[in-house]
Amino acid sequence: MADVKQEIVKFIEENFVMGRKNITLDPEKSLIESGIMDSTGVLELVMFLEERFNIKIEDEELVPENLDTINNLVAFLQKKGVAA
Repeated sequence: MADVKQEIVKFIEENFVMGRKNITLDPEKSLIESGIMDSTGVLELVMFLEERFNIKIEDEELVPENLDTINNLVAFLQKKGVAA
């Protein structure tokens, strides 16, 4: 899953961190609470994940346990059947 994690980090860096020098991505830190993403950003992330990994994220799956940290995202994608 290292490649999947790298793709997620790259997407977040390019779309939410770019140009913000004071931001450090910690795989265990909340992307929302740390100010990296807002609710609109979560929707952008979901669209990216669905397109990139050819999955469908259901409304009931849009919860912090699945999407709030990089590590949660990787674990969620594993549950959705995304291979490394």
